[in-house]
Amino acid sequence: MEKQIAVIRGDGIGPEIVEQALRVMDAAAKKYGHTFRYVDVDMGGIAIDHFGEPLPAAELEKCLASDSVLLGAVGGPKWDSMPGDKRPEKGLLALRSGMGLYSNNRPAKLWPQLADASPLKPEIVAKGIDFIVVRELIGGVYFGEHRTEEADGEQKATDVMSYSEHEIERIGRIAFETAGKRRKKVTSIDKANVLDTSRLWRKVMHRLAEEYSGIEYSDMLVDNAAMQIAKDPSQFDVIVTENMFGDILSDEASMITGSIGMIPSSSLGEGSRGLYEPIHGSAPDIAGQDKANPIGTILSAAMMLKYSFDMDEEAAAIEAAVNRVLDEGLRTADMMAEGCRLVGCSEMGDAILKYL
Repeated sequence: MEKQIAVIRGDGIGPEIVEQALRVMDAAAKKYGHTFRYVDVDMGGIAIDHFGEPLPAAELEKCLASDSVLLGAVGGPKWDSMPGDKRPEKGLLALRSGMGLYSNNRPAKLWPQLADASPLKPEIVAKGIDFIVVRELIGGVYFGEHRTEEADGEQKATDVMSYSEHEIERIGRIAFETAGKRRKKVTSIDKANVLDTSRLWRKVMHRLAEEYSGIEYSDMLVDNAAMQIAKDPSQFDVIVTENMFGDILSDEASMITGSIGMIPSSSLGEGSRGLYEPIHGSAPDIAGQDKANPIGTILSAAMMLKYSFDMDEEAAAIEAAVNRVLDEGLRTADMMAEGCRLVGCSEMGDAILKYL
């Protein structure tokens, strides 16, 4: 196969971790006879520096003309004083919207070699952590109307949260179809005891559950879900929820696995093109010091090969190489443990390439 991949190196540690992921992808392409062509795209802080805006139209077009997009990280204190519509994170929201990416799929998997790094009690960890959060990505309060105005002598801020049936149905189908390839269990998270949007969400999900009769289905309120993820994460297989709840719960889920540096994610819409990125931030405090953990980005590249390009064997080979490196006891600083050997970003990449 020949694929064109838009590469957003981004800000902070982004260029370092993306470089290691591209090395791994090139090695996989050589091993399996593929050709990957890369197109660099500016988005986030670097785009603000170059163009004065977080995602220029021409840069978005590069992404739309590619088979998929690999992203490092965006943002940092350098741009914190920018107006809200010019901040680096707005580039990410515009990219998701422009690409029509409505489903963010984030695995929460505890690698057994990192069990001691989980903040949960050993008896909870021993039951296993392996679920995925399917988050609606381009609706809800993040994309609603936002306004701040003067009212009765003080400022009043309003953020509008809305969902339509088709938005809920399409993310629900992603969840049920994902569960069909896993352990056949969907838990839908909402706040139906308070919010009209959640009541509509639950109504649509119940309708879908009847259609997917082979999938076990249940509802859970978001506050209870936050507790249950910490109390007994083994009960979950596929969690599906709206944008803001998913943003919060997926971050919680990532922390119980020991290191956010290990967690990949994908954002998908119609068709095979997707956006693949690690879940962590740009970590400007360690940028340029060869200390970053590239594994989340490397596993994001593996997800791209699997979900966008149907390269299951290639993705499995990358995951197996990561597993071998962890078995060997190599650790970056974020997941360092007694008896292991500390390595930097590039050396971690070298080790994964060796086993690949």
